[in-house]
Amino acid sequence: MSRTTRRHRGADPRLLSLVGLMVMLATVVVVTAGIATTRNAPDSAGHVSTVSALVLMIALGAIVKTRLRIRSTTFSFAWVETAIVLGLALAPPPWVILSTGLGIACVSLVNRLTAIKAAFAIAKHTLVAGGATLVIMLLGQRWPPDGLWNHLIVLGTVYLAAAVLDDLLAIPVIALASGTRIVRQFRTDFDLRLAGFAVRFAVAALTLIILQADQRLLLAVPPLVLSLHLAYSARIRGRTEQQAWQRLARTTDALNVVDLDTVLTTAVTQAAELFSADEVEIELRLGGRTVRGGTGGITFDGLNGTPTDVDGTIVSTPLEGHDRTVDIGILRLRFRGPVQLSEREQYTLRTFASALCTAVRNAQAYAELARVADEHAYAAAHDALTGLANRRHLLDEGTEQLSTRHADGVTALVLIDLNHFKEVNDTLGHAAGDQVLVQVADRLRGAAQASDLVARLGGDEFAVLLRGLPAPAVAAHRAETLLAALHEPFELDGMRISVEASGGISVAPSSGGMAELLRRADVAMYQAKRAGQRIATYAPTRDTADLGRLTLGGDLPRAVADHEFVVNFQPIVDLGTGEVTSAEALARWHHPTHGMIDPLRFLEAVERSGLLPAFAEAILDQALIAAANWRDAGFDVPVAVNVSPRSLLDARFPGSVLARLRAHDLPPDRLVLELTETLTLSQLDVVDRVLSRLRDEGVRLALDDFGTGYSSLSLLSRIPVHELKIDRSFVTTMESSAEAAAVIRSTLDLGRSLNLDVVAEGVESELQRRALWELGCVAGQGHLFARPMPAGTLLAAMQRGSGGRPGTLAAPLHDAGSVIRLSQNRRQAGRSRPDRLPHLPA
Repeated sequence: MSRTTRRHRGADPRLLSLVGLMVMLATVVVVTAGIATTRNAPDSAGHVSTVSALVLMIALGAIVKTRLRIRSTTFSFAWVETAIVLGLALAPPPWVILSTGLGIACVSLVNRLTAIKAAFAIAKHTLVAGGATLVIMLLGQRWPPDGLWNHLIVLGTVYLAAAVLDDLLAIPVIALASGTRIVRQFRTDFDLRLAGFAVRFAVAALTLIILQADQRLLLAVPPLVLSLHLAYSARIRGRTEQQAWQRLARTTDALNVVDLDTVLTTAVTQAAELFSADEVEIELRLGGRTVRGGTGGITFDGLNGTPTDVDGTIVSTPLEGHDRTVDIGILRLRFRGPVQLSEREQYTLRTFASALCTAVRNAQAYAELARVADEHAYAAAHDALTGLANRRHLLDEGTEQLSTRHADGVTALVLIDLNHFKEVNDTLGHAAGDQVLVQVADRLRGAAQASDLVARLGGDEFAVLLRGLPAPAVAAHRAETLLAALHEPFELDGMRISVEASGGISVAPSSGGMAELLRRADVAMYQAKRAGQRIATYAPTRDTADLGRLTLGGDLPRAVADHEFVVNFQPIVDLGTGEVTSAEALARWHHPTHGMIDPLRFLEAVERSGLLPAFAEAILDQALIAAANWRDAGFDVPVAVNVSPRSLLDARFPGSVLARLRAHDLPPDRLVLELTETLTLSQLDVVDRVLSRLRDEGVRLALDDFGTGYSSLSLLSRIPVHELKIDRSFVTTMESSAEAAAVIRSTLDLGRSLNLDVVAEGVESELQRRALWELGCVAGQGHLFARPMPAGTLLAAMQRGSGGRPGTLAAPLHDAGSVIRLSQNRRQAGRSRPDRLPHLPA
């Protein structure tokens, strides 16, 4: 079997080395045969004619062949090994070896093969002849053997050796030349090769039988060989075409997808296999995209016009439908050497191009439909003017967040409304108003974090959904950042326009879902507008939509008259020593039907009912009585009482407080009034007079829940307080939230700079206690020390003490007299407040 190759100029170095090795071995065989021939040279006309017949037979065996193309390499199945075996049956082996080399050389010269191809052909067939001769020598029999059957057996053995040696020499060269694996190349068409060996052996055996029977019958051999050759060639072509159509069917099925990238990748890789191309290129007119690659995958995907590194034959066909009315691009097959497609391959190429055209058009149509659907979905979920999420998208995202992601942290909503925006539209026109809304949207989007969802609900109303907050109080600081982004004036056609905004904050409720969250944020926003504040946090006590509180309002007169309001006390301790430094009075309503009711549910009803002065006096009386009893028992502990903002608007309030202190014979500095950050800034003139009188008389003032509202710094600049209380939400999350820890440190720094005491609420673990103390926080309250309890219970706890130390509720952080390495924060605190002593019981 003979194979000839057509390869490109830059041959594989491994291929050159393999062919060179074969040439060296063939040279040795030829030299050995030449030496043997000199001892038994042709010495008659008959011998010369035999040699000539051998050369001619070898040449004819190389010419009569079946061709098979793989990429730019053409492989030929020939009859050379049959001619070699027949020659060994008719002439001495050295003559056959030399005749083989001479015959193949003549054919190579006539076909004008390149040097490497001619060298490969001559060397391979010479080695096959030498190998067959070696097998004859190893058999140790006289050649030709006696007897027909013995002759046929030996002939079969020699032919098998020649066929196997032919494959072993040819297949590695074919694999290197075509770029395929040797094992795969060996398996390819193995059955056809085996059948070809059998046919050619049958011809050789029949020829020998004819020669021994009657040499005149040799005239029947050429027609027989020709018919067998044609049949075998037809079988190979049929098998090749069958495989090609099967691959075409599989390829067109694989193109039946709607993703364009998948279509192009499949087309490139499958076409390279289908047409044995070194490279396949698809150029699309729409978008100017070019994709190229081979059986190994895509090697380029970019703009048209980028050159390729594969030189050689290019076979192109347009990507058009069967009707040839639509041309979407070009399909190119590239081969590294000269190639001409057969008629069947050309038809297959046109069929493949048509199927690819349909697949590309379908994928492009699907992509366009998907794009339109995405646009519609985006438009349905976003505001057309600003590009922000709309109300529907906000509600959908919020509902999903509240229902599936509670473990991610706290969810809150900030509702923002532009004040007096109608004046912008009325004065400058709606186009100018739209520009302002777009700039507002851009600033909010820039100020929001990646996890936040910014939405425009309509008109001049915006919302920001805050997700994954470490604590509810962090929502206020996020909202501050959002509103601060709107503080700077807006540029509008050369004019600078200032736009004020009001905001409301609500934290995700336990029930009611997104609709309730949005409603609460709306309530908080309008509370901010009515109070003249920039922002407000939703408080249930100020939500007039709570029907439960409205029904309790009717019971208030009876509750005040029957003394149903009781007071519990939670101690405030020195974090370092564990000593009780004061106690906070916490009002509760002991309702005969509903049980113990938290003040959040009834306080606003009290304020609206007109019973606030009587309620405040009742609570204050209980707190001062408790403080007097503690003092009489030896524990001079101040008491802290929460004050309603409405009480501070009553000019009679300072006189009532001072009268109660005199009635219970308590110094004014034994009372601490705790104020909230919900004070109305627009009414601070009245509040200033009330608080200044109380402070001048010696009553201490504290700002409660510091850090949870926007008015913190504004209040500090207006209200003469003595103490700041850090909200429990920051203490609870200080270990896991950098924001919470930053708020605590900032509050402590602020307290030191203003010479104010700082109390941390919500201390529930020794780890929190120690961390706060090391940051410079002196006092704290929380469940670590005691829960709210009646006055008598607290007195008993102080008398009992901790570790036999009366007046303490916790062990000290350090033993008395021990050397303590102070942190930088505490050293700074000591330097900034040299005149302050710990607040200890008198």
